[in-house]
Formats: sequence, C-alpha cells, structure tokens
Amino acid sequence: MMLIFRKICLALASFGLALLAFAWLTQADELFRAVALGTAVASAIGMGAVPFLQGYQYTAWIAAAVVAGMTYPQSLLHVGDFDLRNKWLILIVVQFVMFGMGIQMSLRDFSELATSGKGVLVGLCSHFTIMPLTGFALTKVFHFDPEIAAGIILLGSCSSGLASNVMVYIARANLVLSVAVTAMTTLAAPFLTPFLMKILAGTLIQIRFLDMMMEIIKIVIVPIGAALIHDFMKTSTPHGKRNVYRVALVSLMWLGSLTFGLWSWLAEAVSEPALQSLEVLSFFAGAVLVGLVYHLATLSFKKLDRYMPYVSMFGIIYFTTVTTAAGRDNLLQVGFLLFFVSVVHNSAGYFFGYWLSRLLGLDKPSARTMAFEVGLQNGGMASGLAGAMGKLGTVGLAAAVFSPWMNISGSILANYWRRKEISRGEEIQEISITP
Repeated sequence: MMLIFRKICLALASFGLALLAFAWLTQADELFRAVALGTAVASAIGMGAVPFLQGYQYTAWIAAAVVAGMTYPQSLLHVGDFDLRNKWLILIVVQFVMFGMGIQMSLRDFSELATSGKGVLVGLCSHFTIMPLTGFALTKVFHFDPEIAAGIILLGSCSSGLASNVMVYIARANLVLSVAVTAMTTLAAPFLTPFLMKILAGTLIQIRFLDMMMEIIKIVIVPIGAALIHDFMKTSTPHGKRNVYRVALVSLMWLGSLTFGLWSWLAEAVSEPALQSLEVLSFFAGAVLVGLVYHLATLSFKKLDRYMPYVSMFGIIYFTTVTTAAGRDNLLQVGFLLFFVSVVHNSAGYFFGYWLSRLLGLDKPSARTMAFEVGLQNGGMASGLAGAMGKLGTVGLAAAVFSPWMNISGSILANYWRRKEISRGEEIQEISITP
C-alpha cells in the first residue's frame, strides 16, 4: 500500500513539473507557489518508490522545507501570535535533535579515543582548522553581509555530526576512527567553537565567549549526556542503576526548588557568570531526569530507539523551514552565491581532510574517514546557536543552505568509495597506530 502511494506521488510530481512550467510562463504567481510546494512534497514522498533514490529521500524533504520557506514565508514564521523563531522553542527543538543523534552513540564510543591515537589527533586538528579557515577565506573573497558571513564561519567552526558516521559506514572506511573523532570534536566544541568565532568573526558580529560556550553546552553536551544516561542504564549493574536513581532524585529536588522561588533569589544574590554556571547545572539535572525517564519508556516501548532519528530529522527540517522563511529576502539576493560557496567549502573539507591525512601517514580507509569528518559539519548546532543569538534569518542562513548539499555530496562520495576497492596493503591500520 505504501509503495503504491509513493508511486502515485511520483506521478503527481511529474505532472507538477509540467504545471510548474505553465504557471511560470503565464506568470500565475499564486499557482506557481502552490504547485512548487506540492511538487516538492510529492517528490520527497515519491522518491521512496525508486530504490536508487531512496538514500536521498531525507535530502528531498530538506529541499521541500526550503521551497516551503521561500513560497509561504509569513505563514511559516508565526502560529497565531506565537513566533516560531522563539528562543526557547529553538533550544528545545535543537535539544531533541541532538538527543536523537545521541541515541545512536554509546559510552563505548568514547573509549575508542584511547585506541585510535594518532588518527583522533589528526582529525581534531584538521576539523577545527581546515573548515573555519576555509570559511573565513571565502567570506573575504565573496563580500557577504557581516551576519551572513559570520554564519559561514560559524558552520565551519562547529563540530562534526553523526552524518559523517553514516557516510563512513556506507563508504566502508574506518568507522571506529569516525565515531572517536565525532565524540572528540563534540567534547571540544564548547571551547573551540567560541574561540574560533571570536578570532575569525569577532569583527562581523558581537561574540561573547562565555555565553556561546554555555549555549553549546546546553545545545550539544546536555542532550547527548541525557542519551548516554539511557545507554548507561541499559548495561549497568544494579549498584550503578541505584546511583543514577539517587542522582535523579537530587536533580528533581534541585529543579523543584528553582521552580518555587530559589532561582529568583539566586538571580539577585550571585554574579552573572555564577548564575550562568547554575543554569547549565540545572540543564544537566534535567538531562539526568530525561535520560532516566526515556530509559524507563523504552522498557515498555521496545522500538522507541529506532524512531528517535526521525525526531532529529523532523527537527532539522523545522530549522530549515523557519530559517529559510526568516531569511527569504536575503536568499533571493545571495542564494545562488551562498550555494556556490557551500559547494566550495564542503569540497575543500573533503579534499584537504583526505590528503592532509595521507600526508601525515594515515592509511586510505582512515583518510577517507577524515574526509567525511572534516567536510561534514553539524548544521543543527549552527542553527541552534544562530537561534540563540536571535539571528536565525541571517547567521543561520548558511546552515540552511549548506546542510542539503552536504547530505547530497556525502552520499555521492560515500557510494563512490564503496564501489572503489582498496588494495590489501592499504587496509585499516589505525588500531596499530600509537600517539
């Protein structure tokens, strides 16, 4: 039944393309907008009927989100009087995105940091030098508005996302190294991303190092921490589980006391940096409770983990839609140029990530891994930070444009390398490399 529905949508998309051409030729603007959105959605659904195109279906949904934001911007920025760019809504959605990604990680991933040695160090250094500096150079060559330029640098300064792990798996490269580098860049992001933004984009927009560091902790570390609580509970001893319950009880008491007036007292009694630290501590307390409640939910709903990546996908589609709607006017002016810059930026990450790794002595599978770890950025993190700044339609624009292309290029490169054989002498040697 689903296959039939997808085939019908594919046929409707084909018909929509013809109707789209007619609307464009006759300058029927209302018809053109309606048909463009309908065709984009039908295409995203219909691609599932074609085996060759199934791997690009998520990218098609992101493209549909862009079309929606471009055709009906005002309708997608507000629901009644509620602003869909609300800072707290953005924060909650991005935390759900990161939590869904974190469900795909485990505590064992972090144990690989010690065994991957030289590769992790190369990955960390490459990721936080090649992409930020390339982004900075591109903003000097192409003279974007300051906030859009800052968004390009921001995206380049973010950690790698779990998309890189998926691409490495498809390419049959060094998955152990990929997971280790992703974990390391995620842990380093609260410190290195604000630092890079301060020195590379400090003249473009105001960068408050401590504020950005705290936001990254809330956006990335806290939800992934909640997911790791769930992972810990799956294999923990009874003693370990009791400790988690104790911490959860203390967390509940702490959050309850904040609700009943403690926060108001602290806001007047302590300094701003101390208050920010207490705010992050409160978020971690919430992470313990969320991780525990989610774990208990999985005991009754066994397939819950399988559905969480879809929550992440929905969140990213939401960001793309709202960001495109908010930045529609800017996109009409610089959209094509921004897309061109995204191709150059992404390609530079693949090229320099691979060849620098080879130059430093990594084997081919590990170098292929490094290409993905450097070339693919965490667009959700960039969108979340742009939303926290209140600049989703400018600083967040690069993430909205770059993310679809990264999915497309990553899939193409991964499938190409999957088909290309590696000689026996070039098989993965990473485990034997010592720091």
